[in-house]
Amino acid sequence: MPEREPGTRVDPGAADAAPIVFVVDDEEHMGAALRRLFVTAGLSTEVYATGEAFLARPSHDVPGCVVLDVGMPGMGGLEVQARLHARAADLPVVFLTGAAEVPVAVAAMRAGAADFVEKPFDNDDLLRRVRAAIERQAMQRVEARRRLEFERRLRTLTPREGEVLEWIVAGKTSKEIARTLGGSHRTIEIHRGRIMEKTAAQSLADLIRMRLVVGALPTPARSGSRDT
Repeated sequence: MPEREPGTRVDPGAADAAPIVFVVDDEEHMGAALRRLFVTAGLSTEVYATGEAFLARPSHDVPGCVVLDVGMPGMGGLEVQARLHARAADLPVVFLTGAAEVPVAVAAMRAGAADFVEKPFDNDDLLRRVRAAIERQAMQRVEARRRLEFERRLRTLTPREGEVLEWIVAGKTSKEIARTLGGSHRTIEIHRGRIMEKTAAQSLADLIRMRLVVGALPTPARSGSRDT
C-alpha cells in the first residue's frame, strides 16, 4: 500500500486538488527518506516499491510529479514512463539515476521526462526540480483548459461565420471579405458582430489570438443555412 501524509485527502477530479509526489523506488530506505523530504516540504506523498504497484493505482489523472528510479528490478523506470505515456497521463517524471545510468536518463528525457537527478543528490536541488515540474504541469493544464474553452466557443459559429472568421484572421477587411464570399459589406459586419458576441472576444486581437490558440477550426455545431 502507498504511504501518504496522514490526514491529507485529494480529489483527483478537482481542478484545485493538491499536487501529489509519487515516489517509485525499490529501495525501502530511499523511499522513506524521500517521503520525509517531500512531506516536510508540505507536499502530499505516496511511495511505491515497484512500478507495477504504482501503475495499479486507480487514477494517474492528478496534479503532481513522479520521482522514479531508473534501475528497478522487474519493470524499470523507462517502462513505467512508457506506460504512463500510453495512458495519456500528464504527470511529469523526474528520474533518479546512478552514474552508470545517465545514458538511460538521457533517453528518458528524449521520451518526455521532465528532468533527471544523479545519485547521490542534494535534497534541496531535488525539491526545487520537483516543484518546478509541478508548476510546469499546472501551467500546461491551465493552457489546455483555455484551449478547450476556446474550442467550445468556436463550435457555436455557423459555417458562414466560420468562413468569415478565417478571412478575418487572414487580415482581410469586411469589404474584401464581402467581395470574396459574395454579399454586402453590411452583411459581413453583422457576421463579424455575431462572431465577437459568440466567442466573447473583447477585441479583434483577442479574437485572432483565440483562433490561433485553437489551431484547426472545430466543426460547427450547426449546419443549417449559410446565411449569406
